[in-house]
This record gives sequence, structure tokens and C-alpha cells, in this order.
Amino acid sequence: MTRAEELENRLGLLVKFGGLVTKETNLNKLLDLIAKQVEEILSSERCSIFLLEASTNELWSKIAHGIGQTEIRVPVGRGIVGQVALTGAPLNISDAYASEKFNPEIDRITRFKTKSILAVPLKNVNGNIIGVFEVLNKRHGPFNEEDEGILQLLSSLAASAIENAQLYETISQSQLETIYRLAITAEYRDQHDTAIHLRHISEYSAMIASSLGLAEKQVENIKYASPLHDIGKVAIADAILLKPAKLTAEEFEEMKKHTLYGAKILCNAQSNLLQVACKIAASHHEKFDGTGYPNKLKGGQIPLEARIVSVADVFDALCMPRVYKPSWEPEKAKEYILEESSKSFDPQVVKAFIDIYPDILEIQRQPDPRSTIIPGIHKNLKSGT
Repeated sequence: MTRAEELENRLGLLVKFGGLVTKETNLNKLLDLIAKQVEEILSSERCSIFLLEASTNELWSKIAHGIGQTEIRVPVGRGIVGQVALTGAPLNISDAYASEKFNPEIDRITRFKTKSILAVPLKNVNGNIIGVFEVLNKRHGPFNEEDEGILQLLSSLAASAIENAQLYETISQSQLETIYRLAITAEYRDQHDTAIHLRHISEYSAMIASSLGLAEKQVENIKYASPLHDIGKVAIADAILLKPAKLTAEEFEEMKKHTLYGAKILCNAQSNLLQVACKIAASHHEKFDGTGYPNKLKGGQIPLEARIVSVADVFDALCMPRVYKPSWEPEKAKEYILEESSKSFDPQVVKAFIDIYPDILEIQRQPDPRSTIIPGIHKNLKSGT
């Protein structure tokens, strides 16, 4: 390849890089995408992206491409990336093991042989350092000034995309926490097992949706919307909701209204997630054969999200002790799901459930009944601690 062809190729890769990073809002995917693109553009073996965690004054790698999920943490000021974060100046090292700044411990952890290193700071539009790009082992000779300039250009493009993704993630996290806290309201009506039931519904529903081949975003929406399936029960009187005996016909009619109350709580939402939650709350007691409630919808008239949650909800409810019944063994509950295929449940959803049944059993065996469905929330919501 001639020099002119090489420059033209790099220019094309830079244009492609700018277009790709501005479209991705998922932080993990964005970092993985950036790492792969930088490796290609600079003909290097690895790119690690370190983000600054201000609360601990540490840099940590969300993505160290090629070493799976290994997380590396480095205090600001220590090692090569720590020095770059501290000074804001790039470092270009042709022989890593000859440099006193290099820490070989990371190589021992990752089983990687570092030779040459190029590291530049990630700065936002205000000039504040938010992380460090570290590129390792150029395939043909050491990194040069042109590589340094290109990496600085890439870092300026990437920094804006990373900050946008972090903001999106923060907003999304806040929304998910609000939804979970709304769902956990039911725990104050039934103190025994609501939290674990919500977690099971969330995880089972997502697994069934994935088994059906739904798009990742659909699976995510079902996962986080499904805990709101029974939110309408906040409007049901305790005398009915907690009655330790069979409901009368009049009481059962009142109980069935929780689907209508749930839909009213969630309807007209701007959020796609809450729109999915509304469908689930309104229709998760509809039956595939048209004998369910509240609207006697049949087959494909029932939203797919509700058909999925219906299977997950009934299976887990059967396996849980209730004031009106003891818990069932999982195998007995599974047989009931199979018996109700094409009657209560969509046969395709039942098939997807059976396909991932061993994974569902694994989740069911997990302890920690107070764990939540929202990433990053590990506090005991019931006690308020």
C-alpha cells in the first residue's frame, strides 16, 4: 500500500468511526465499539479505555478488548494511564518493560505481553479529563507522532459520545429505579415474598422473550416493565387481597379489577417502557382461548408482552406459598403450564418457556430474596437501609 493509499484508508476509517460512535447510547457497547475501531485504525493488538471514577479518584477499564470481562483499576497518578490522567499529557513508550512507569502486574493478570504503549487523555468539551485511551503493541514498529495525533483526534470524538452514553445510562437507571420502587409498593401489602416474586417475573419474562428471538430492546423492556404487572393491586382492599380463603364471586370480580386499575395508573405514558408495562398490567390475565379477563381477548389479540408475562407469573405464583395455598414443586407447576398450552397460554410462549426451563430452575434456586431487578441497587428496600 502506498503512502497516499494508507492516508486515504485512515481517513475513511476516521469518518466511519465518527459515524459509528455517535449512534450508540449503550455505554458498554460503545466502549467495545470504540476499542475495536481504534485497534483497526492504529493497527494495534489492543485498546483499553479507562474511565475516571471521581468518587474514588481511580481509573477503571470497562472494556479491555481481548480479555473478556476483566476489570482493571488504577489510582490517578500511578502507572502509565494514571500519569496521563494526572498530567493531561500523552505518553508514547516504545519499550514498556524498559519504562519505570510501566506496571507489569497487569500483564501477569491478563496474560498479555505489552511491548509498545500509546496513551492519551480523554477530555470532554470543557477540557476536563474523563478517562484515558491506552493502545498497545503496534503491529509494525513503534507508535509515531502521526499515530499520537490520530489517537488524540479519536479521543476527542469518543469523549463526547462516552459522556452522552453515561448521561443516557444515568437517566435510564433513574427511570428503572423509579419503576422498581413503584412495583415494590406491593411489598407493603404482602410482606412475605413480593420482592423475590418481582425478581423472578422480571428474569423469567426476559429469558422467555429472548428464547422467542425478540430484539434486545424488546427483551429489555419486558424485563423492566414486567414487575409492574400487578401494580393495580394497590387499589384492592386488604380484606380481599389477603383473604386466607377462597374469594366469593363478588370478591373475585373486585380482584379482577386490578388489571383495569393497573392500566389506568400506567396509561398515556410517554415512556416506551411504561407503555409496555401498561399492556402487561392490562392483559396478563387474558387467556389464549379467550376466557380470561378483563376483555376476553383471544390469541394474537393479547399483546405478546402480556402473553409472556402470563406464563412467567403463573409458574412463579404456583411455586410460591400464598395465604390461600401452599407452594407447588416446580415440576408440578411446569406440568400445569404444559396442560394449559393453547388454553390459558400461547403455545409458542410455552415452548420457549420449556426450552429455558433448566435456566429458570437455576434462578429459582438462588438465595437472596431481597435482591432487586435493577442493576446497582443492592439495598434492603423493605427496611429502608
